[in-house]
Amino acid sequence: MQTQLSDWIKDTPDGKEADAILRTCVHCGFCNATCPTYQVLGDELDGPRGRIYLIKQMLEGNEVGASTQEHLDRCLTCRNCETTCPSGVQYGKLIDIGRKIVDERVERTPADRFKRRLLQEGLGSSWFGVAMRIGQAVRPLLPPAWAAKVPARRGPGTAQPAARHERRMLMLAGCVQPSMMPGIDAATVRVLDAIGISVQAAHNSGCCGAMRFHLDDQGGARQQMRANIDAWWPAIESGQVEALVMNASGCGATVREYGHHLRDDPDYAAKAGRISELVRDVAEILAPQALALGKRLQGKLPSRTAFHPPCTLQHWQNLRPLTEAMLRDLGFDLQPFADSHLCCGSAGAYSVLQPRISGELRQRKLAALEQARPDVILSSNMACMAHLQGGTATPVQHWIEIVDQALGAEAPAI
Repeated sequence: MQTQLSDWIKDTPDGKEADAILRTCVHCGFCNATCPTYQVLGDELDGPRGRIYLIKQMLEGNEVGASTQEHLDRCLTCRNCETTCPSGVQYGKLIDIGRKIVDERVERTPADRFKRRLLQEGLGSSWFGVAMRIGQAVRPLLPPAWAAKVPARRGPGTAQPAARHERRMLMLAGCVQPSMMPGIDAATVRVLDAIGISVQAAHNSGCCGAMRFHLDDQGGARQQMRANIDAWWPAIESGQVEALVMNASGCGATVREYGHHLRDDPDYAAKAGRISELVRDVAEILAPQALALGKRLQGKLPSRTAFHPPCTLQHWQNLRPLTEAMLRDLGFDLQPFADSHLCCGSAGAYSVLQPRISGELRQRKLAALEQARPDVILSSNMACMAHLQGGTATPVQHWIEIVDQALGAEAPAI
């Protein structure tokens, strides 16, 4: 694709990166075939190729307005198009640049600004846990649409093992997951302890930055990234830990890109690059020992399971093959289902900001999953799990929780 970027952008870091990405695109349209929003809306401008053209036109000096902003907002940032693209177009990085520039030029409505600010501040605050507990207490009284956003309360289970192994890893303290689904972190600690790895949380760490980054506050997101690096760095620098273990693929995908997001920061670029190198999804850690561990799980796993691979796992981190192979080695009987490559519609705050499209994608995903008749739907990202559970009576759980339960540490009913 030929480009003629305007003077105001072409020599900037964003301009140079965008120009290189645009020039790799051959506008073949293969990306539209696997784009969830294009499948739902059928509009060229709501597919990757159309959005690429919108961004190109903007960078070449064309006027932008609310329509351009709307088409970019509707993107789930699932990066399915990157998996499909034969030319290797880094669409995710391009749309990050495009959204930032559009948001600088197009003023949102007061209602939209309020909603986004509420999500930015609320989801990462200490008050979120209080609000979640209140919501869970009154969940039976809530309208169905609201109740679907509030998962039933589940405790963390038995006490956490002390750090007793030579192999040690750090875990993100996180923001939303400890309040919504504390059992995931607790199960991760117990399962890794069972294979000889001690896990500790850096308590000064918090949100990975993904939420703010995709809600018009890339500067605020980078501040959260720096704060996490500061919290992790003493243990990393001293050699106390060998990796950063991630059990939420959305967080893992974001932290893997810290090096990219902070590459121009003279104080944090090197540290961020090192952090990105140390990220390991929990499946990567468990995979080498999965066959041996699977012998301990024989007869203790659900009969039929279906694994929903989050977009941040399969398209951002390319970990779907490894994860599914690991699950089979553990003894899970994974049932195939149609369109497993497509987004479920969760996409962070997308289900709140774009409820119609999100709801349609969830309906399609659950219809495909239910054809497999699973006893349990497995996944590896809390947001996907909560979103799917809001539309089905079939239990939706992180696979690490099932492994933990099978090892004899099932969380008590609360």
